[in-house]
Amino acid sequence: MTFKTAEFIISSTDYKKCPPGDKPEYAFIGRSNVGKSSLINMLTNHKNLAKTSSTPGKTQLINHFLVDNQWYLVDLPGYGWAKVSKSKKQQWKKMITAYLLNRDNLYLLFILLDSRRLPQQIDMNFIHWSGENGIPLAIILTKSDKISKSTMFTHRKALESRLQEDWEELPKIFTSSATKKTGKIEISDYIRTTAQQ
Repeated sequence: MTFKTAEFIISSTDYKKCPPGDKPEYAFIGRSNVGKSSLINMLTNHKNLAKTSSTPGKTQLINHFLVDNQWYLVDLPGYGWAKVSKSKKQQWKKMITAYLLNRDNLYLLFILLDSRRLPQQIDMNFIHWSGENGIPLAIILTKSDKISKSTMFTHRKALESRLQEDWEELPKIFTSSATKKTGKIEISDYIRTTAQQ
């Protein structure tokens, strides 16, 4: 089942300025230019709900979108390389960390990884940090239309192998393509199911 309505609510520089925590929140994060905004637009059936750009670092604030008047989709700044200063990166890191550790109504953090690449250390570090801090998470492998099924299988197995070094039970892993709409139903249904728990 897909979502019917989605509207932008607010951009915040601090988790304390986010909307009241009276609805479930599902946050999306990943390395800069991983395809996060395109994925969000696909899930919400909007072309320009989240701003897309070929330049990494487009998302610079905590962006809240209200979906079906039932839950918040939260677009977080990317981590890793972006055309911004070191001080700006540190500012983002502080803002994101504070949000993830203090937002009590955060139901799930979707961590996006580029399926075209083998697991990057920066991604594994962030996944490990999230797990250590008790943040519920799922992983989305983006841009699946850009690689062959055999390469996808190899990269996914490599990711699972890396995760098994630290995780007794692997987090949920989705495969997606904003272009082909791959994963749209699976991710949407997963959000609906967990939001009702």
